[in-house]
Amino acid sequence: MITGELKSQVDTVWNAFATGGISDPLTVIQQFTFLLFLRRLDEAQLLEEKKMNLIGGKVSNPTYQPQHASFRWHSFKHNDPETMFDLFTQPQASADGFTVFTHMIQVGKAGGVFAKYMKGATFMIPTPRLLDQVVQMIDSIQMDDRDTKGDLYEYLLSKIATAGRNGQFRTPRHIIQMMVEMMEPTQEDTICDPACGTSGFLVAAGEYVHDHFPEWFHQEAFRKHYNTDMFTGIEFDSNMLRIGAMNLQLHGIEHPQLIGRDSLSEANADMREQFSLILANPPFKGSLDYDGVEASLLKTVKTKKTELLFLALMLRMLKMGGRCAVIIPDGVLFGSSNAHKKLREELVAGQKLEAVISMPSGVFKPYAGVSTAILIFTKTNNGGTDKVWFYDMQADGYSLDDKRAPIAENNIPDIIQRFKARDAEHERARTEPSFLVPMDEIKANDWDLSINRYKEIVYEEIEYDAPADIIKQIEQLDGERVEALKVLKELLA
Repeated sequence: MITGELKSQVDTVWNAFATGGISDPLTVIQQFTFLLFLRRLDEAQLLEEKKMNLIGGKVSNPTYQPQHASFRWHSFKHNDPETMFDLFTQPQASADGFTVFTHMIQVGKAGGVFAKYMKGATFMIPTPRLLDQVVQMIDSIQMDDRDTKGDLYEYLLSKIATAGRNGQFRTPRHIIQMMVEMMEPTQEDTICDPACGTSGFLVAAGEYVHDHFPEWFHQEAFRKHYNTDMFTGIEFDSNMLRIGAMNLQLHGIEHPQLIGRDSLSEANADMREQFSLILANPPFKGSLDYDGVEASLLKTVKTKKTELLFLALMLRMLKMGGRCAVIIPDGVLFGSSNAHKKLREELVAGQKLEAVISMPSGVFKPYAGVSTAILIFTKTNNGGTDKVWFYDMQADGYSLDDKRAPIAENNIPDIIQRFKARDAEHERARTEPSFLVPMDEIKANDWDLSINRYKEIVYEEIEYDAPADIIKQIEQLDGERVEALKVLKELLA
C-alpha cells in the first residue's frame, strides 16, 4: 500500500513538472517511467554481476559496457544536478556519442518488453534541478517490494484522469477490479485486452491471482505461464505500450505479450480463438472506414462503429468456452440499426449472454458523462442463453459528479456476490436492483438489452387534499397575512 509520505513525494515531483512547464499528465508519466526503467536496467545488471562474482565468471551481454559506467543509475544518481543533466542531454559526454537516454533507447532485448517500444521516445525533463529531484525520489522507492512499486505506479496513472483528453486511457480501478472479481481468472487462463491502454485490466487480473492463489507461484510451470503467455495486450499507441509495459513489470509480470497494432485492422487478422478470457474497455463513439476494418469482422457485423466492431473482434479472439467482460456504451444495448440488432441477437441467441450490468453515467467523470454498461458472455457458437441477469447499479462508492469523492453508498459488493449466485435470483422481482430475464422475452423485444425495458417501477400513490379544502387553506393563510399586515401598520403608526 502506498504511504502518505510517498504520495506526498510524487505530488511534489508532479508539481515540479508543472512549474517547469510540463503540465500534460501523459508526458509527466512517460518521463517518470523512463527513469524507473533506467533504475531497473542497472539493478538487473548489478544482480547478474553479484552472481558472477560469486562463481568467478563474467556477465554475458551486459546492458552497460565499461565505457558506459557513468550511464548507470547507481553512478549518475550521486552526481551534482548539472553533471547528471549533461549525461542525459550532451552526446559529447560519451566517447561514442551516446547519452544516458539514447543508450537506454537501444538496449534491445536486455530491456525486456518495455525496451521493444522505445522507438520515438523523447527526453523532455527541462532542468537539472527537476531531473535530480525525480531521480532522488525514485531512488528512495523500495523497488524489491512489488506492492509498493505497483501501487506507486497506479497512483501516478490515476492522475491521468485530471486531463480530460486523456481520460479515454483510464478505466476507474475499482470498476476494473469488480470485473476481474466477477470473472475469477483461473490458473490456465490466457487473458487479453485488445485495447489495453495502460494495461489496467491485465494488472488487476495479475493482482487477483497474487491475492487469491499465492500457492500457484510455487509451481514452476505456472510461474513461466504467468510471466510469459498468460497476459496479452494490444494497443496501437506506442506511448501507451511503454506505460502499459512498465505497469505490468512493476506489478511483477516480467514478459507479457504486448502487441503494437490496431486491433480492428487487417494486421490483426491472425488473432483467432487464442484467449480464454477477455477483459476490456474499448474505444467508444469511434467510426472507421470499411476499408480500414479487417474483413472477417464485417462479416459478423457490417458497421463502422468501433464499439460494435470490438465486440465482433472479441468473439473471434475467444477460444470456444472463453469468457468476456467488456464495458460498452448504452447505445449498444438498444440501438435500432441493423448492425446493433444483429450483434445483440448473436450474443443472446448465438452465444451465451450471462449478464448486463447498467452503470450510472457519472462513473467516468470528470472526463466523460456517457452512460455505460458491462456485458458478460461466454463463447459457444451454439447458443446457450437461458436467462440473462440484469443489475441496475446506482452507486459505485464515489459521488457521480466531477469531484468523484468517496461516499458510503456502493453497489459493487452486492453485484459481485449476486453475480456469483445468480442462479438463485429467479425469485427476485423486477422492482429489485437485480433480476433474471428469459431469453424468449428478450427476443420478443427485438433483442433489446436495456434494463429499463424490463425493470418495473413502483409508483407510490400520493393522496392530495380535495381542491375545495386546498382553497379553504389558501383563504385562511391569506386572512392571516392581512391580519399580520394590519398589526405591523399599527406598530409603525
